[in-house]
Amino acid sequence: MKTYDQAEAQRRLWDQIEHHQTAMLGLDAAPRHTQPMTAFLERDKDRLWFFTRSDTDLARAVGDGRAAHLILQTKEVQAVVHGWLTLEYDRERIDRYWNAVVAAWYPDGKDDPGLTLLRLDCEQAEVWISEAGPIRFAWEIARANATGERPDLGGRKSLDFH
Repeated sequence: MKTYDQAEAQRRLWDQIEHHQTAMLGLDAAPRHTQPMTAFLERDKDRLWFFTRSDTDLARAVGDGRAAHLILQTKEVQAVVHGWLTLEYDRERIDRYWNAVVAAWYPDGKDDPGLTLLRLDCEQAEVWISEAGPIRFAWEIARANATGERPDLGGRKSLDFH
């Protein structure tokens, strides 16, 4: 199993979030609510932003702020990121992250009175990094079955963002 340092594991996590953007965002405590959301990353602040409407179940459940998590699964990285989720209207960020995909979900545009953002201040993450493409994956599975040893497909790292 490969060992990753904090910087490399964090870079790989952020790269995958920026590339794929969609992950499952959820609250840690009741009422539990998890749903797919599009993430906009601020690497220098270890912060993620999500568009939402103030009248959604998730926005109402967040209230003044809640412990939350983001679950990401790609071919290269699987991760759960924990942090503090708050509802925050920020026009500068709305303008910065607005794009055609976001606009499709908000037909009233950037001036929709219900449009707002969720901000996830990342605190900690568990990250699994896969180094195996399909050929190496098949080889490692065959080798593990033949030798009784575990497959070597990558590594795991706990991250602390503070």
